[in-house]
Parts: sequence; C-alpha cells; structure tokens
Amino acid sequence: MLSERKIATVFGASGFLGRYIVQRLAARGYVVRAAVRDTEAAKILRPMGAAGQIVALYAPVSNEALAARAIEGADVVINLAGILSESRKGDFQSTHAEGAGRVARLARAAGAGFVHVSAIGANPASPSVYARSKGEGEEAVRNAHPQAAILRPSIIFGPEDNFFNRFAKMAVVSPILPVVHGKTKFQPVYAANVADAVLAALGPSGVGKLFELGGPEQKSFIALIKHMLAIIERKPCLWDMPLGLARLAAMIPGSGLTADQITLLAEDNVVSHGMPGLPDLGIAATPMDLILPQYLARYRIGGRRSGDIYHE
Repeated sequence: MLSERKIATVFGASGFLGRYIVQRLAARGYVVRAAVRDTEAAKILRPMGAAGQIVALYAPVSNEALAARAIEGADVVINLAGILSESRKGDFQSTHAEGAGRVARLARAAGAGFVHVSAIGANPASPSVYARSKGEGEEAVRNAHPQAAILRPSIIFGPEDNFFNRFAKMAVVSPILPVVHGKTKFQPVYAANVADAVLAALGPSGVGKLFELGGPEQKSFIALIKHMLAIIERKPCLWDMPLGLARLAAMIPGSGLTADQITLLAEDNVVSHGMPGLPDLGIAATPMDLILPQYLARYRIGGRRSGDIYHE
C-alpha cells in the first residue's frame, strides 16, 4: 500500500538533478512529494512512479507554511532549490540562505533526515553573491539540523544540463564562441552520480557530514569547450573574452552573463584536497566520455546520423 511507504519530500524536484533523484526514490518505494514553484513543470515526474506515488506540491522554500505542509510526516527531506541568477536583488539570499535554513529547521522539527545540495565554492566570505549565499545556506543548515548531510557538486553534466548544451547550441549558430576566465578549472560530475550520492547520504554514512563531488577529470573552462567542440565536430573561433568587455556585456539585459557570474568564474571549481567525496559514499565517478557523446551528437552537422563514432 502506498500509504504504508516512507515519504520523501524533495524541494526543487522538477529541476535537472531533481528528476534523477525522484526516479531513484520512487524505485526504492518512497512516496515522493515534489515541492516546487511550478506544479505544471513537475508533471513530467509522475510517470517515474506508480499512480499516486509522486505528488507535486506548490511549496517554495521562501514560504514557511507551504514548506511545513510539504514536510509534515516526511521521513526524509532533500533540498535542491537553487537559482543561477537573480530576477531581483535578494533572490540568492532568499533561496540559498534563508530558504535552506528554513527547510532544515522544519525537517528537524518533523524528525526527518535531511540532505542539502549546495555547490563547490560555497563560502560565506566569497566576493560572489551566489557563492556567499550558498555558504550562508550551509551554515544555516548546520545550525538548524546538525545531522544533515551537505553535498557540494562541481558543475553537473547530463542530457539536460545547462553547460555543455548551452555552448553546443551557441557553436551551431555562431562563428565565435566567447568564454570568460578560460583558465579556471572545473571537475564535471555526472548527474546520475550526484543523484546516487544524495540517496547514499540519506544513510548512516552521510549523517552530519560534508562531501564535495567531482568527476574523475579536472579541465580548464576552455579545455572543456574544446572537448565539446571535438565531439560535435564544429570549429568556431574560441575567444577568451577580456574581463573589461565581459563586464560590459554583463550590463546588457539578456546577454546571458552577469557580473556575479564573472566573479564566480575567477575561482577554480574542483574538489578540495582531502575532502570526502563520491568514493566515501561508495560511488565510482563516471568519465565524461562515456556520457557526453550520447547527447551532444545531435549538435553535429547531420545530427546523430552523421559518422559512426558515437552511439547510444
């Protein structure tokens, strides 16, 4: 009976990573409450479970009463709520710091286990508002729910990602591909590995611990873009944009770049030496080359049918 199953509440469930996590929770028999800001967007989650197993609830982390309703009676709570840029000033603080602390406090009051997904680079002293709000969110989580597990992934890749897909789309239509802080290092981690880590962190190995999650390879920003271009067999001119021009571009509405992102990109985004990570949760990191060609092939000239190198 569904009523006898354990209940998991997932904030931000309809996002890129959330879909992987909901699917895994449903497979383990949880009734999943998808706590989201857009219940229509969450409809894609329903086929991942049996009838009535996955329920979408309007419950933004900024709303105390709605978040409490979503958590009430839950056995575990997972917080994935996050934004990459602000629609208005204060959105980072409201979502990453205040929202994370609120959900952690409510989860503890409900007696639920808690996993919070943050980001590598989270630091209350960071010059980046994004990273600073993430760091403050971690502090709020730890203060409100000391038994919580906190996970910090590097950039996450997978078929629905907003990194490789974004630059691949640009390479299809533009002869010039600009990057900012091209020497900055990243350690891309596969979405499925992160989802497995979240579920593993729900167990005893995650209680009260902090993990940084990265894949098996560290590459500079510009090296990652070159790698992507080799897969899709396109040759735009790569341009490591001067910071002055980048800051001017960030002032243009709709440019897809913000001043805070430029600040954030100045710091390497890799796992810190000695930090617990995927291996400590029993997970082997998946190399990029086992996954990227499967979904980037559609950006090649002729799409998936051209050539015979990459296949699903």
